[in-house]
Amino acid sequence: MRVPNNRVATRSAAVAARSSLTTLTAVVGTAGLAAAAANPGLLAAVDQHAAAVRDSLHGDRRPLTVAALAGYAEGMRDAAREQHGWQPPVEPIDWSEPDWLLTRLLAVCLLTRALDPRDLA
Repeated sequence: MRVPNNRVATRSAAVAARSSLTTLTAVVGTAGLAAAAANPGLLAAVDQHAAAVRDSLHGDRRPLTVAALAGYAEGMRDAAREQHGWQPPVEPIDWSEPDWLLTRLLAVCLLTRALDPRDLA
């Protein structure tokens, strides 16, 4: 039995999206969300960014998905890299005063936590 090409591409895209969010969570989300839990100011900023991301992705009209969140995060990183020369952090992030992009990416991690865990498996 032969699998149609569109199914293979869709499966590969889904795997790539899950992988992207898993990596983002490992690099930014785990430590950042722990820091936000201990810092009400950071948590408020992350919540505001999460609301903006949800709004950008029309999350009030349709459920957020792994693909939508991964695409959003990748687009943000690509734009920051191309327009501002931004590079991903290689050392632990100082969450006492994160930049706008890191706060936005942390918001994506927060929204990712709200997804059905089976979507990330």
